[in-house]
Amino acid sequence: MQLGFFTMPIHPPAKDWRQSLKEDREAFVLADELGFVEAYAGEHATDRCENITSSAMFLATLVDRVKRMRLGTGTLNLPNAHPVAVASQIAMLDHLLEGRFNLGISPGGLMSDAEAFGNLDANRNEMFLELINQVLAVWAGEAPYDLAGKYWSISTARTLMPDIGQGYIGKPLQQPHPPIVVTAVAPFSKGVTEAAARGWDPISANFLMPVWVKSHWPRYVEGCERAGRSPDPANWRVAKSIFVADDDRTARDYVMAPNSPYRQYYQSLASKLAKGGRLELFKRSRDMPDADVTLDFICDQLVLWGSVDRVVDEIQKFRAEVGPFGTLLYAGKDWLDYDLGRRSMVLMAERVLPKL
Repeated sequence: MQLGFFTMPIHPPAKDWRQSLKEDREAFVLADELGFVEAYAGEHATDRCENITSSAMFLATLVDRVKRMRLGTGTLNLPNAHPVAVASQIAMLDHLLEGRFNLGISPGGLMSDAEAFGNLDANRNEMFLELINQVLAVWAGEAPYDLAGKYWSISTARTLMPDIGQGYIGKPLQQPHPPIVVTAVAPFSKGVTEAAARGWDPISANFLMPVWVKSHWPRYVEGCERAGRSPDPANWRVAKSIFVADDDRTARDYVMAPNSPYRQYYQSLASKLAKGGRLELFKRSRDMPDADVTLDFICDQLVLWGSVDRVVDEIQKFRAEVGPFGTLLYAGKDWLDYDLGRRSMVLMAERVLPKL
């Protein structure tokens, strides 16, 4: 098992934006120093708490500070973008990172983003597929491109000047393109099957009950078999909310405190998912009453906390339930207590991982 990092992130709404971004960047640098193999940042344009507005821009600030691990968008919310912007900016970022880049993509899940970008009532899955298909076509093709779609059309035919390079859209360093990953949030996700059939790999979200995480592997196998790929658990990434302390009491008090960043994280997510009719992600079965999905229940079920030995045991139980996967993505949270937040990552890398 390898260790990676994934943060959306979610911060207290009143926290100074500069401090949040500073700590988010420090978490990536620390993960790199500790030997994490990869790290992803999410993005949202219209959320005070999830305040990385561009994952690609955020990662670009780390080009000279993160020396070894791969960096990834987690994810680019494609319906809110333009294929030319995605193709050109991601190609540049891949070069800046010397090919240490993973392209995480999704249709986007924040409804206020969708409304602000004008696609709240649109078929965002359809937009998602058209955009990534056009990006891949741009990278595989040559100017003037001439791509016609339902939502976007791309051409430089009228202005192409090949002798001086005008009308050319850059290609990424990694060929034919950076590795593509998709975040899976739905139980029995059909998206995982379609992604696997195209050679892409899944990240199972950290806010899913284990029973739903487990449902992703058969879908991945189905997609791999359709494409003639060998389904390899090493390609499956699973994110998990984890807090490690030097003793169980410190960990419990930090995670369960009324102002805990873990409680704030899941309160924010549960409110959004309940509004969208997706509270089942926090249920152990689909017939579980909504009234039973309390914040205490969610945190108890989805946060692995404790001393090194306790966390090792909890991760082993989780992996036994969902099946083998290749990379455990430590889900980053706000550092309410700066020292304890950093200490958890240190213990995770230096003492939990070796025991696993």
